[in-house]
Parts: sequence; structure tokens; C-alpha cells
Amino acid sequence: MSVQSDVTESATETRVDGSKLGMWLFLATELILFGGLFILYASYRFEYPALFQTGSNELNLTLGTINTVVLITSSLFVALSILALEKERVRLSRLFLALTIFMGLAFMVIKGFEWGEKFRHGLYPNAEHLLSMEQGEILFFGLYYTMTGLHALHVLIGVGVLVGLLLFHFRGTLTRDRIALLENGGLYWHLVDIIWIFLFPLFYLIG
Repeated sequence: MSVQSDVTESATETRVDGSKLGMWLFLATELILFGGLFILYASYRFEYPALFQTGSNELNLTLGTINTVVLITSSLFVALSILALEKERVRLSRLFLALTIFMGLAFMVIKGFEWGEKFRHGLYPNAEHLLSMEQGEILFFGLYYTMTGLHALHVLIGVGVLVGLLLFHFRGTLTRDRIALLENGGLYWHLVDIIWIFLFPLFYLIG
């Protein structure tokens, strides 16, 4: 029985290590994707520094700052959820996970208000007003919508993953012994946060 228990435990640890490795490889591909966009941004900003600054002045720094605080707080909550589950404080883990989801949705609502403001001012792809601007500003807003839009998609995916984990939590299938599921979900959410931390200064703080 002891030998069988050791074999089972070893197999479980192997699966956990494999899932974590798979998650890290996936995160690496995401960083490569955004890394390419960051390089593209840097090249155009080098070519049109003044016009990129002008475009940045059109963004809502207050909403961008609030969203930065929201995402950083959400990363704290998901980390606390993992810590609580490690200590088998299940209800507290669920609460922190639910708060993470709430923060993710709050980010999207705020981003929706921000995009809505830009649309009302005619600052969206192929808008007549935007196309009447200089090339550098057109490129700035093209990159703004591409990069923040792709990030928003990742936020929505992350929220979906966290909702699934919360359902597992309530069903009792997410336990301390299966905490790798929550850890992997947390890693993805931290990636979403880190990407935004780079996007925020690139677009909002150059004005």
C-alpha cells in the first residue's frame, strides 16, 4: 500500500509540474505576441514622437489610472485567494476569487466608458475625423485600439477562466490538493496585469 501511495503521489506531482510548465510556455507565447506589438509601437513612436504625444493628450488619464489600480488590486486578490486555499480557508479563497472577477469586470466597464468617449469624439479606426489628422496620430490611435483591444480580449478570457475556477470551488473540486488549477489561473491573470502595466505608460503618460 505504501509503494502504491508513493507511486500515486509521484504521478500527481508529475501532472502538476507538467501543467505549470505548460502554462509558462503558453505565457511565453503571449509575451512574444505583445513583444512584437511593443517593438512596432517603439518604431513608430521614434518616427513620430510629437504626434504620439499629441495623441496621448486625447486619452483620459484619470480613467487609465483608475483601471491600473483596479488591475493591480485584482492581482493582489487572486494571490490572496491562492494563499487562503493553501491554508484551507475555503470561504475566504472563494471571496477573494470573486473579488478578482469583479475587478476584471470593473476594468472592462471603465474601458467601455473610455472607448465610448473616444467614439463620440470621432477618434476610432476609419472615422472621418481621425483620418483627417496627421499620419502619426492615425498610427497612434491604430496601435492604441489594437493593443488595448487585444489586452481587453485577454481580460475577458481571464474572467471566464476565473469564473470556471470559482464554479469548481463551489462544487468542492478545487481543493488544496488541486491548487495547481488556481495557481495557473492566477499566473494568467498576473500576465494580464503585467501587460497593462506596460501599456499604461506607453499610451497615457507620454503626453
